[in-house]
Amino acid sequence: MTLFPSRTIALYTARLLLTRSFAFLGGLVVILMTLDLLGESSKILIVPGNTDADLWHYVALRVPQIIALFLPFAVLLGTLATLSTLNANSEVVIFKSAGISAHQILAPLIVATLGIAAVNFVFNERVVVKANQALSAWQALQYGKLPAVTTAASDAWVKGGDDLFHAGAVTGDGDATVLHDVTIYDRTDNRLFSVVRAATARPVAGGWTLRDVATFDVAKGTEAKAATARFPSPVIPAQFTTTKVTPAFVPFWVLTREIGEQRAAGKRVTSLIAAANHKISGPLSTVLMPLLGAVAAFGLARSGRLFVRIVIGMFLGFAFFVADNFMVAMGNFGTVPPLLAAWSAFLLFFLIGETVLFRSEE
Repeated sequence: MTLFPSRTIALYTARLLLTRSFAFLGGLVVILMTLDLLGESSKILIVPGNTDADLWHYVALRVPQIIALFLPFAVLLGTLATLSTLNANSEVVIFKSAGISAHQILAPLIVATLGIAAVNFVFNERVVVKANQALSAWQALQYGKLPAVTTAASDAWVKGGDDLFHAGAVTGDGDATVLHDVTIYDRTDNRLFSVVRAATARPVAGGWTLRDVATFDVAKGTEAKAATARFPSPVIPAQFTTTKVTPAFVPFWVLTREIGEQRAAGKRVTSLIAAANHKISGPLSTVLMPLLGAVAAFGLARSGRLFVRIVIGMFLGFAFFVADNFMVAMGNFGTVPPLLAAWSAFLLFFLIGETVLFRSEE
């Protein structure tokens, strides 16, 4: 009834999985990076001033993305290679004749993949998010030189009740927030009554204080000007200063804080919650690979068709990735609840793997 009835067998099978998984990962990274660089090198070097150093900079930014994307695939291939080798050499038969159950054979592999999942999570949140942000900004400029970064927000649209606010620029934070080049569309029941333009707007209790105001009355077709005016509105400064959050650009602990700020500003956060949960369920998907690939070691039929069982294991693994990506996309569109989008594929294929294992081996 112990989890690891043999320390020697546990270390042996875990080592097989780790070495094969990282061997597959290294091969995939080299091949895919080479193919990607062949397509992007001309775009990088055509920019005046770019040199070979920029090619290596691109490689440094792209490799973490490839590792994060293909690590679960590499673990799946490593699992299939490990279990099929154990099966072909009759080592699984030896393990079971010694009284070791199917779950005890897989237990060292699952523990090893838990370690891989933990490393993958840290790597994603410490390295990959920075690479994603830097590479996205560089590609947006078509591999040109990056301009100086500004902290001021610009071209901000906010809705408060029926009213629409547009600020050409936003500076400051909290009570010190200042909106510049402001246009307010004063509406009631989706009907436009007036358009208010102001040079600046500052928050006050229950609304905003406007300076250099010009108000156009839609019904009368007249415009009135004033040095200052007060515009009552439920809009708060945080709605302007909380900018759009891209989950791929921020680590998990920052994303959770951003979700709270976005929720406090009255903005929709369902897609962000789904992305935050997937930052955990994504790396944890490597734990499923020994379970889904177990058919290569045991199988439903004893006909000796090892290749067929490998194909079945590969199909289950790739079916999981397809289902996972589909549910994440549905979560981003708000079609399904965030927790269901992030965890449903994981739980479904965990149950599928356990069902196959129990019915065939236990």
